[in-house]
Amino acid sequence: MSKVGKSVLWITRTAMMLAVLVAVQYLTRGLGQLVTGSAVNFVLVATALLCGMSSGAIVAVVSPFLAKLLGIGPLWELIPLIALANLAISSIFASVLGRARKLAGTEKYAMWISAIVAGAVAKYFVLYLGIVKIVLPLMTGLADVQKTKLSAMFSTTQLITALIGGVIAMLAVEPIREALKKSRVRE
Repeated sequence: MSKVGKSVLWITRTAMMLAVLVAVQYLTRGLGQLVTGSAVNFVLVATALLCGMSSGAIVAVVSPFLAKLLGIGPLWELIPLIALANLAISSIFASVLGRARKLAGTEKYAMWISAIVAGAVAKYFVLYLGIVKIVLPLMTGLADVQKTKLSAMFSTTQLITALIGGVIAMLAVEPIREALKKSRVRE
C-alpha cells in the first residue's frame, strides 16, 4: 500500500473509532456512569489495540471535548484532565499489549492482566489527583453539593469502569482482530 493509502486508512480508522466512541457516549448517557464509563474505556482500549497508539491517542484526547460539545461531558475545566486520563489508559494498553501479541498462554494473559490493572490505576490516579484533589478545591464558584457529586464521579467509579472496560477488551479485541484479518483476505 502506498504512503498516501496508509495515511488515508489511518485517518479513516481513527475517525471511525472516534465516531464509535461519541456514539457510545451518546447512546449510553442515560444508563449511568458504570455502563457508559465501561463502554468508553473499552472503545479507548480497543482503538489503541486495533488501530495503533497514534489513533488511540487522538481518540483519547479528542473524545472528551466532543462529548462536552454534544452536551454529555462535565465542566470545561475538567475536560483536559479527562483527556489526559484517557491518554494514560490507551497508551498503557498499546505499549504493554503491543509486545504481548507474540506471546501465548499464561504469559499473554499475565500481560493482559498487567495492562488492565496498570491502565485502570493510571486513569484513576490522573482523574482522582487532578480533579478531586487539585481542581475541585480550587473551584470557588461551585456549590459543595456539586463538588461532592463530581468527586464521587471521578474517584473509585473511574477505577471500576476502567477495569471493566479492560476486561471487555481482553475478551473482544482478539476476535475482532481475527474477523478483520478474515475480511482483508477476501478483498
